[in-house]
Amino acid sequence: MRTFDLAPLYRATVGFDQIADLMDRVLTDNVSTQSYPPYNIEKTADDAWRISIAVAGFSDDELSVEVRENALIVSARKAPEDTNRTYLHRGIATRAFERRFHLADHVRVTGASHVNGMLDIDLVREVPEALKPRQIEIAKGAPVERKAVEHADA
Repeated sequence: MRTFDLAPLYRATVGFDQIADLMDRVLTDNVSTQSYPPYNIEKTADDAWRISIAVAGFSDDELSVEVRENALIVSARKAPEDTNRTYLHRGIATRAFERRFHLADHVRVTGASHVNGMLDIDLVREVPEALKPRQIEIAKGAPVERKAVEHADA
């Protein structure tokens, strides 16, 4: 296992702390890789994605999808089971879970659906008009005469 010290990045940059925090989060999340429940991330358009999570055995009421501070948090809590059952083999995992996905700026959740044991969450990137590139029109016609302004030193 490798460990990376990101302190030099914090010392040498201003305003890039979000990138350093993201790298730090990714590096520490890999140490405790979580494999339950299985999921897919699919690109559905240039600025759209779908996260599909296998949640067999959970009802709509037992699932929760929440967006908080650029993080998508999907969790499930199973209702208490009937204790009168005796299992000979129990291979269907219905344990509680919480799965977090870190969202980039301007990515928002547009909807979620739960069909046939799959929870599908749709996301889209919506860049505000103020941040989109814009074309500046160049005025045509006679050149504008410029005058030099002299400042009097007092």
